[in-house]
This record gives sequence, C-alpha cells and structure tokens, in this order.
Amino acid sequence: MALRIAIIGLGVIGNVHAEVLSTLGTPAAALCDLDAEKAELVRQKFAPDAKIYTDWREMLRDFSPDVVHICTPHDLHAEMTVTALDADIHVLCEKPLCIRHEDIARILAAEERTQAKLGVCHQNRYNAVNVFLKHYLADKKILGAHGSVVWKRTKDYYASAPWRGTMAHEGGGVLINQALHTFDLMMWLCGEPREIAAINGNLTLPGEIEVEDTIAVRCFGMTDYSFFATVGAAHTFPVEMQFKLANGEHVLVLPKTVTVDGQVVETDEITRSFGKSCYGDGHIRLIDDFYRCLAQNEPFPVNGAEAAKVVRMILAAYQSKGERITL
Repeated sequence: MALRIAIIGLGVIGNVHAEVLSTLGTPAAALCDLDAEKAELVRQKFAPDAKIYTDWREMLRDFSPDVVHICTPHDLHAEMTVTALDADIHVLCEKPLCIRHEDIARILAAEERTQAKLGVCHQNRYNAVNVFLKHYLADKKILGAHGSVVWKRTKDYYASAPWRGTMAHEGGGVLINQALHTFDLMMWLCGEPREIAAINGNLTLPGEIEVEDTIAVRCFGMTDYSFFATVGAAHTFPVEMQFKLANGEHVLVLPKTVTVDGQVVETDEITRSFGKSCYGDGHIRLIDDFYRCLAQNEPFPVNGAEAAKVVRMILAAYQSKGERITL
C-alpha cells in the first residue's frame, strides 16, 4: 500500500521536498502552509491530487498521514516533530532538528517511545564526494582539519521572510542555518569534539538582523579542527574542507571534487539539482534512502540522536564567547 505523505511548510525547502517526492513517483497527498496560495502553487507543480490545509494540527488529525515532511522555520520543528511522533507518524524533518537544548530531550524522548521513525535532512552526507571521503578517511589518522563556508547574504535575503535573522525563529545565524551542513560534515568525518570555543559577530548587517553573520569555531577532541563561516563576504565562494593526514597527505574537498596532494581522486557530476544549485542532489538521495529504510524497517542513519549532535555543538559555540565549553 502506498504511504500517505504530507508536507508542512511550502517555502523554498518545502518546494524541494515536493519536487523530489514527485520525481520519485510518490507525490505528496497533503500540503500544509499558512498561505493556502503557496500550497496551491505546489499542488499544481508537484502534487496534483494533494489536499490543502492551513492548520498543521488539523492536517495530522483529519488526514492522518503515514509520513510528514517538516519544512517550516526552525523554531517550529520541535513541536511538530514531537506531535507527529506521538501520533505514530514517521517524520522527515529539515535541519536543524531544533534550536533549544530543552527541545533536544523532548524530541529524543518522543523518538524512544514511538514505533515511528525520525529522520533529519543532513543531505550533504549523501553527496557523492562526501560518501567517498567518509570511506577514504575511515582507516587514516587525521592530524587536523579545517572547514569554511564563505557566502554572501544581503539585507534583501533576510527581508524575504519574517523569521530570517531572528533569534526567536531562526535560533542563530550563519552557523545554524547556512553552515550547519558543513559543520555537521566536519564532525561526521573527524568525530565529536569534547570541547568547543567560538567567537561570532555581525559584521555587515548591524541593526538589520539579530543573529551572527560570521563565526570562528575551534573544536577539541580525538581530532582537533577549526571552522569558519560567514555570510558577510563580498562574494559567495565554494564550500571547502581540508584535512592533514598522518601519512603526510593533504586532502582538499570542494563541492564536486576531492583532491589528494593536488591530484583529483573523486568527482561528482551532478546532473540535476533540486532547489538552489548549492543544494546539489543530496535531497533526492537522502529522501529515497529514508523511504527505503521505512519499507525495509531498517534504521535511518540520520535519526534524532545523530542530528542532535551538531545542534549541541552549535549551541555550545553560541554559548562560548571565546571560552571553552565542554559538551
């Protein structure tokens, strides 16, 4: 029997989920957004038979989906996730899992007491170069590593949606929004740190946003690494990760290539991106795997407990103000 799939939130990322589901041949059967016109546009493009709702609780109650994709502003993720899991509805939640320490415990408790599965969209783990890198580094010692996200976001970007740039709704700035995926990859590849120190600031949009546009982080653990992220750059540049290995190798990772000592060892020719070009095709790989895990009753690799790791790191970085914070 086909699963009844619903999407809550039909902004930029909700459109990506709707397009992916349509491409996979499993279009959403229900769409929910406070703006019914947004939902109608998505229905016309990707889900022609979907029912439209403007109240997510009503949708969960009356439509009773088997799976719900949560694509709303950050501050809504926790309540929607817990409510759906307690109704034994499978959840695929966009990043971040949540934005508050107390919500981590609430979500993980709900995940424990239900038979439903929780997955979180850390789709960059599914990109071909990162899958290759995970295997390549598995039997090698990393002496140190660095990641950087250097992008540009303007005042108009933050004005495009009322939740952007606010602590109450976004939970922070560049680290919890634009750079979360790369920060998560660094942890995934280098291991969880024991301590974090960070400094952040708003260098380009003071008075326009409440959150940081720039942050520098140092992580201390089995492998030490550093991380820098800004959306206050003069231009947007490709994301980078670098690794120095005990065998002397220098590994440089860009969105479509991995080089070792200057030689290309892996490439990813992305034939179709979903949403922004920087998203690549990770969403379709992750969503397809999520439904494979549901069908085969297998654990999904990026569950609530796994996704909570980077949230704890981000919250520690915000707390730090230059001091080391123990995780």
